[in-house]
Amino acid sequence: MIKRSTKTSSRMSVHLSKRDTISVWKAWGIRLTAVLIALVVCAIVIVGITGQNPLNVYSGIIDGAVGSRRRIWVTVRETVVLLLIGVGLMPAFKMRFWNLGAEGQILMGGAATAALMIYQGSLPSVLLIILILIASACAGIIWGFLPAFFKAHFNTNESLFTLMLNYVAMQIITFLIVFWENPSGSNSVGIINSANKGGWFPKILGSDYTLNIIIVLVVTIMMAIYMKYTKHGYEIAVVGESHNTANYAGINVKKVVIRTMLISSGICGLAGAVIVSGASHTISTSTAGGRGFTAIIVAWMANLNPLGMLLVSAFLVFMQQGAIQIASQYGLNENASDIITGIIIFFLIGCEFFIKYRVRVEKKKEDAA
Repeated sequence: MIKRSTKTSSRMSVHLSKRDTISVWKAWGIRLTAVLIALVVCAIVIVGITGQNPLNVYSGIIDGAVGSRRRIWVTVRETVVLLLIGVGLMPAFKMRFWNLGAEGQILMGGAATAALMIYQGSLPSVLLIILILIASACAGIIWGFLPAFFKAHFNTNESLFTLMLNYVAMQIITFLIVFWENPSGSNSVGIINSANKGGWFPKILGSDYTLNIIIVLVVTIMMAIYMKYTKHGYEIAVVGESHNTANYAGINVKKVVIRTMLISSGICGLAGAVIVSGASHTISTSTAGGRGFTAIIVAWMANLNPLGMLLVSAFLVFMQQGAIQIASQYGLNENASDIITGIIIFFLIGCEFFIKYRVRVEKKKEDAA
C-alpha cells in the first residue's frame, strides 16, 4: 500500500475590479489619505534636501498662502482664474475632445483685452469692461473654431492641433509687443493705463478682485446648469460616450463638436480678460503662465465636477503660493519648491486609481502531493 503525503501551501493573489459606484465620502477619504501620505514623503524629502524641520517648512507654506490679507486675496484671485479655465475645459473633455490649447486661447483673449485697453482706454469704464469681456470671449472662440472645424469635418487630431496653436498664439503676442511696448525699446508692454486705469476691473467691496470672483462664480454656476439640465449638455455626454450612439439617437455630431468647442474656448478666452483686466494689467507671452495645462489636472482630478474643481484649484494654488514663500524663506531654488508640489500632485493623481478600482488581496491554500 502506497502512502501519499500532502502539505499545504498558501499563495497570495491580487485582484483588481472596477468599482460600479463609490460614495462621495469614501472617495474624498481616499484623497485625504493620499495627501497625508504625500506630506510624509515631502517631509522626508525636505529633511534630505534642506535639513530643515518639515513642520517649520509646512508652516512657511501656510504663511505664504494665507499669512496676510494680501496673500489671501492673491490666493483667492489665482484660485478663481484656475477654476474658470478648468470650467472652460469641462464641456470639451466631457465630449472627449482633448482641448490642450487653453494656453493659446487665454493669450488671444488677453490680447483682445489689451488692445481695447490701449486703443479705447478713454471709454466709460462700464462700457469698456463689457466690451472687454465680449471681445476676449470672441477671441477665444475664434482660436477654438479652427481645431473644432477640422475635427468635425476631417477627424484631425485635436490634441496636436490645439497644442500647436499655443505656440502660434505666443508668436502673435510677441509680434504685438513690438507695437505696444512701453516705454519704447523695453520689449515689454508695461502696465497699461496706469494713470487713468481704463479697462481695469473696478474695486468692489474694498477689494480689487471682487469682480473676478463674481464673473467666475456666475460662469461656473451657468456651466454646471448647462451641462446637467439642458439638452445640449445631454448631447455632449452622448457624443462623449459614442459617436455611433449619438448618430443613432439623431444627434448631429459635427454640430455638437463645433458648438461645444466654441463654448470651451470662449470661456478660456474670457479667462484672458480676467487675468489682464482683473489682475496683471499687462500682456506678455507668459500671461497664461502654464495655467492652461494646470487646469487639465484640475478638471481630471475633479472628474469634471465644478465643486471638485474649486477644491482642487484652491489646493493647488495654496501649494504654489506656499512654495514661493518657502523658496525665499529657506533659500531654496524654484526647483526644490516645485518638488514638494509635484510629489503631492503625484499622490493625488495616483489615488484616483484606487477610487475607480477596488484592490483585493486574497490568500489561497493549495495542497501539494
